[in-house]
Amino acid sequence: MASVPSLASTVQQRLAEGLSAALPEAGSADPLLRRSDRADFQANGILALAKRFKGNPRELAAKVVEAIPANDVLKEIEVSGPGFLNITVSDAAIVETLAARAADARLGVPLNESAGTTVIDYAQPNVAKEMHVGHLRSAVIGAAMVEILEFTGETVVRRHHIGDWGTQFGMLIQYLIEHPHELDHKSGDAEVSGEEAMSNLNRLYKASRALFDADEEFKTRARARVVDLQAGDEETLALWQRFVDESKIYFYSVFEKLDMDIRDPDIVGESGYNDMLQETCRLLEESGVAVRSEGALCVFFDDVKGPDGNPVPLIVQKSDGGFGYAATDLSAIRDRVRNLKASTLLYVVDARQSLHFKMVFETARRAGWLNDEVKAVQLAFGTVLGKDGKPFKTREGETVRLVDLLDEAIERASAVVREKAQDLTEEEIAERGAQVGIGAVKYADLSTSAARDYKFDLDQMVSLNGDTSVYLQYAYARIQSILRKAGDAKPVARPELELAPSERALGLHLDGFGEVVAETAAEYAPHKLAAYLYQLASLYTTFYSECPVLKADTPEQVENRLFLCDLTARTLHQGMALLGIRTPERL
Repeated sequence: MASVPSLASTVQQRLAEGLSAALPEAGSADPLLRRSDRADFQANGILALAKRFKGNPRELAAKVVEAIPANDVLKEIEVSGPGFLNITVSDAAIVETLAARAADARLGVPLNESAGTTVIDYAQPNVAKEMHVGHLRSAVIGAAMVEILEFTGETVVRRHHIGDWGTQFGMLIQYLIEHPHELDHKSGDAEVSGEEAMSNLNRLYKASRALFDADEEFKTRARARVVDLQAGDEETLALWQRFVDESKIYFYSVFEKLDMDIRDPDIVGESGYNDMLQETCRLLEESGVAVRSEGALCVFFDDVKGPDGNPVPLIVQKSDGGFGYAATDLSAIRDRVRNLKASTLLYVVDARQSLHFKMVFETARRAGWLNDEVKAVQLAFGTVLGKDGKPFKTREGETVRLVDLLDEAIERASAVVREKAQDLTEEEIAERGAQVGIGAVKYADLSTSAARDYKFDLDQMVSLNGDTSVYLQYAYARIQSILRKAGDAKPVARPELELAPSERALGLHLDGFGEVVAETAAEYAPHKLAAYLYQLASLYTTFYSECPVLKADTPEQVENRLFLCDLTARTLHQGMALLGIRTPERL
């Protein structure tokens, strides 16, 4: 089905027609329409036009109003102040537009006509290392952007650029060769839990690190093992693969708890680009983009200088022949542009790495791998802080394990669900507790602009009041409860009815869903969708308290209010799904 034009776009079109009739020389001028507190919409574009054509803005505004043909959308247009137009649309137009949205499975949300292919690089844990609170935001923001972009028609390729290469693997592999049973599973061939996999890896990492620091001979053997790994020695690679596989058992258990879908083919770690590194360096050096400096292959930038005023280069290859992160990141860009046919590369990466990515992207542009057709964007995010406003740590000053954090969120949420639950079984309370707890963690992250730091406060996150996912989930569950109690009464749009003020406010907000989704996708700004959904739930709460649904005055009014309830629920459900959050039918 074709997308449904929003009321705002219909009003915009009528005004534009009036403008070009009243002032033909203005061409296709923008009336600058926006939502307003004084009326449904306000148009502010006439002042600038009057100034441009040296006319009186109020007179021009009156001419525009006169030039708009009679229609069933615009109920009233008032000229106010120095030439603003305050516009009220008809109740019938609101209900008819919403009915068209409700008839569409996509709720009238348009597909992006200029959709391309976006490769999203997100959720990048490290092999043989535990995931901590710092891994949360990349995963949550990235997964939401995957859903949002796919919904708008973008072809999305997911990439998890895991840390699975580097010198520490020499130490780990050498230790495993000398202690061959350290990664064996206690549970035999039975399914291994993520916890067991991680405790194996932790134990081995600590033991190998201690030996590496204490025993010079082991250190020498470990360093030789790095050379074997980089040379592609079969035995060494097979042992390296064991670490990767063991880590994946653990990663998947964490992502499953986060209610995220991570697939094997999407995991292409640093090692996935090894075969390209040499060629990447050759191409950069031959084209003059990179130059040798003190034996290292470097790229210099006029605007990147150290505290001493000297230029700080991007080091692509070290003087000892080893490769840095830059070589891998640049090879990944080549692969994603050439083989995955990306038109956009989106990196969901900590803001503290912004300088690195700025230099990498600029290098790729100079090399011609990025250009006007292919762009790279860093969706940079801030830090997770504790309640005290400092980086989030345990009481002992350790980094917080991600699993512990998620378990605690689920526990708190389960207590909230249990307190409110009337007819839920223990099994249902556990299931809803997980949906509410994980939803609370995701929403707290996504409702903050990604670039800002945010405080991780579980008491606030699972609160039923305020801007929380629990508030939105309860609004959805309340609507489902009303629809169940409606019996034979069905949701039917009734354009002939007059709307109460809170019905109008809810209806106009529902109509803005498509525009918010498009804006969220274009700006990579999930917090805009979260803000829209919170306002939707708030407007619904006002409507619910002011307009009896099942006890409305007439059967037609019952149907129309059920229709508003149903469309609100569907919009909440779709919007929350785009953020990766479940909406339980009962709470």
